[in-house]
Amino acid sequence: MNSSFSFPPRPAYARRCIGGLLLALATAAGSEPAALTLEDCLRLAADNHPALTAAAAGVRAANESVGEAKAPYWPRVDLSTGFHRWQERVFLPAGLMIPGRPLPEIVGPLNDWTGGLYSQMTLFDFGERRAGLDAARDRWKGAQADSEATRGDIRLAVQTAFYGLAAAQDLSGVAERNLKRMESHRALAQARHDAGAVPQADVLRVQAEVASAQLQLISARSRVRTAAGQLNTSMGRPAELPVTIAPPAADSLPPIATDIDAAVRQAITSRPELKAEQLQVDAARAVVEGARAARAPKLRADGSYGVNDTTFLPETKVWQVGLSVDLPVFDAGSRAHRVARSKAELAREQATYDTHLLQVRQEVWAAVTELERARDSIAANETNLRASEESLRVERERYQNGAALITDLLDTQTALASAEASLAQARWSCLSARAAYERAVGRP
Repeated sequence: MNSSFSFPPRPAYARRCIGGLLLALATAAGSEPAALTLEDCLRLAADNHPALTAAAAGVRAANESVGEAKAPYWPRVDLSTGFHRWQERVFLPAGLMIPGRPLPEIVGPLNDWTGGLYSQMTLFDFGERRAGLDAARDRWKGAQADSEATRGDIRLAVQTAFYGLAAAQDLSGVAERNLKRMESHRALAQARHDAGAVPQADVLRVQAEVASAQLQLISARSRVRTAAGQLNTSMGRPAELPVTIAPPAADSLPPIATDIDAAVRQAITSRPELKAEQLQVDAARAVVEGARAARAPKLRADGSYGVNDTTFLPETKVWQVGLSVDLPVFDAGSRAHRVARSKAELAREQATYDTHLLQVRQEVWAAVTELERARDSIAANETNLRASEESLRVERERYQNGAALITDLLDTQTALASAEASLAQARWSCLSARAAYERAVGRP
């Protein structure tokens, strides 16, 4: 399925408020909610699911980190102003004299008013800033890939829940038909008992089966409500909201080829999770380069300009410009430990990627196997259903003519109900398996 699944332009909070208001108005008016197609459900998930909002926020945060990593390439300018009142003891050299006055021992108290600008810029750092920027960019791209992976997971969850609800509705229909047939068998057994052709035990046996069919129908309807709650949850809505779906025909989608080698190759190149993991490896590698560059000298230019005086509006101008070189000499092994830590983190990220690659291969293998099983089981279940329908027709005629026992008729009816349920489950399971296969190979 090639469904549009992208972030809408309006804020998610506003969309949820509008959707909730419309739902409340529809409920108050007593109108039934419109039946939702699979495309409708996917759009609702894109509009409402909080996981997508969180993923978008993660992308924005990573993008801000890129801007933060670019900042060290620009000069830093600080404005400083202040007031201090101070007094200090003076230690003057021996023999120094001031004519006519004793040597002062204390200077002050004095006022000190200051104000000015200070700027510093790193000119060369052996690639430390570049490594930090590369790491930030890789993390940003990784956040985008993680967002795509989240979108794919939610899409698969919606498809699985949608097909699950459709299957539950079909199974409920199977239970209803089974109950009607049992009631028809009960009427037949009662008529034959009234004619003296069969004992009362036949009627009692069928009545027990009718009660069992009623319990099965109750359970089937309960599973429909549970499946509806799961669909709502997968769309990011409260489970208790009413929901009605308009499922397609169970065999409406054309078959797809399942070449395992081609599927694995496509998954490796297309799965956003693997892209995100590879970008995390690249970011960790950039962090190692940055840690190594931190041990090298740094050349900086700095300058300042301001005023300094003892009055509230200082007039004495002070300034300085120059270059400085920072060379780390001893840091108790801090930089060496940083390099070793970043290398260990790189090894961990690489191992995580390799592990995830194995998982993706296994997911593709399992998805292909399940899809082939589901497709093959449909034909077998269709054959079984036709045989069960014919068997029930024959056994009912035989029982009506006195040539069969009630147990033969009921066993055949049970086999037919099982065949109908198996076929319905197989058809919707095939669509679910197809959705899982498309997710496994990384198709949008």
